[in-house]
Amino acid sequence: MGLDGKVAIVTGSGRGLGLAYAAELARQGAAVVVNDVDARTAADAVASIEAAGGRAVAVVAPVGSTETAKQLVAAAVENFGRLDILVTNAGVLRDTVLWKMSDDDFDTVIGVHLRGTFTAVREAVLHLREQNEGGRIICIGSPTGQRGNFGQTNYAAAKAGIVGMVRTWALELKRAGITANAVIPVAATAMTATVPYFAAAVEADAAGEPMPAFFRHDLGFGTSEDVAGLVAYLASDAAAGVTGQAIGVGGDRIQVWSHPEPVVTAYRAGGWSYDALEESFDEEFGGQLQSVGESFPPLPDELQRPAPTA
Repeated sequence: MGLDGKVAIVTGSGRGLGLAYAAELARQGAAVVVNDVDARTAADAVASIEAAGGRAVAVVAPVGSTETAKQLVAAAVENFGRLDILVTNAGVLRDTVLWKMSDDDFDTVIGVHLRGTFTAVREAVLHLREQNEGGRIICIGSPTGQRGNFGQTNYAAAKAGIVGMVRTWALELKRAGITANAVIPVAATAMTATVPYFAAAVEADAAGEPMPAFFRHDLGFGTSEDVAGLVAYLASDAAAGVTGQAIGVGGDRIQVWSHPEPVVTAYRAGGWSYDALEESFDEEFGGQLQSVGESFPPLPDELQRPAPTA
C-alpha cells in the first residue's frame, strides 16, 4: 500500500469529504487521527475505518486554537509513534450577503478555516521538522476562493487565504522535504445538496447510482470519493515533486489552477495619471477584464428539476 507506515491527521473528518479523505488514507495504509466537534460522529468515523481494516483514533475538538492543534499532533505521536501527513479540511459556513454579515459570521468562518489551517499546519510542521523525514501538508480550498461566490465573503476570504498560505509554505518548507498543496474539490456535499442545479446528481448519489455524465464530465462534479484519490496521492512518496499547487478535482476531471498572473500589460512614459487612465483604460484593458464567480452551462432537459417551493 502506498502509505503503509505513514500517519495522518485529517481535520473535520467525521463525515462528508473529510471522512472520505480519512478512509482513503487508511485504505492506502496510513494510520489516521480523525477530528470532529461531535463525539458520536468522530467515534462512528473511527469505527467505519477500523471495520474496513484501517487504524484510527479520534480527537474531539474544534479547530482554530493552538491547543487543538497540539492535541491533534500529540494524538498522532502518542498513538502511532510519528506524523507524516496533515489534511486541513475542517470548515463551517455562515453564508449571507455583505451588508447582512455580522462580525461573528465573519470571525467564525475565518477562525475555523483560515486560523484553523494556520495553527494546525504550524504545529504539524514543528514536529515534521524535528522528525526530519519530510512530510505532506494538504489544505482544502474551494472554487469560491478561486473565483468568488455570492453571499460568501467570509468563506471566499478564508479559502483564498489558504491557497496564499500554501504557496508561501511551499517555499518555506522545501528544504525540509515537506510539500504543501491545496486541493480544490467539487463534490456532492451538504452545501450542494440544496442547490436545484445539482439536484439530479445529488438524487443519483443518494440512491447509490452513477451520476449523469453531464455532471461528472462536463462540470467535473462527483462524489466525495472522487476527491479522496488525489488527497491520498499528494500524501504519498510518489508526489514528492509536487508542491505549491492548487489542484482541482471532481467527478471525471482534474485541473491545475494557475497562479495569479497578469493578463495584459501596458506602459506609458511618465506613468498612469488619472487623465491618462480616463483616456486609455478602455482601449488598453477593456477587453481583458476578468470574470468573477462561476458560470454553469444550461442543464439538459432530462436533468431539469423543479425549484423547491417555500
